[in-house]
Amino acid sequence: MNWSYIESDEDLQKALSSSGKIALFKHSTRCPVSSMAKNRLEKSWVEATNEMPIYFLDLIKYRELSNKIARQLAIEHASPQLILVEEGKSIYDASHNMIQSSEVVKHM
Repeated sequence: MNWSYIESDEDLQKALSSSGKIALFKHSTRCPVSSMAKNRLEKSWVEATNEMPIYFLDLIKYRELSNKIARQLAIEHASPQLILVEEGKSIYDASHNMIQSSEVVKHM
């Protein structure tokens, strides 16, 4: 996977203002469930989804950015969480075991 990292508000706003669809993955580096979801996503990320930019947020290190994502996209915070965004709006989000690249493909 070709992760782009969100480490500042500028990174977040740049990602959210992207043209086309993007994926945001919010990951807790302290949570084994989040690690399993990340590993499963990385192993199953299919060629078709490689065209979609995917952003990674360490929500332990950047908790305020994680909260801002929830507020700005008007979605409930979860960890781990995968959010698909189009034109600055959430079009799909999943958490925990519901994070699957096959669902991402359905929303492309």
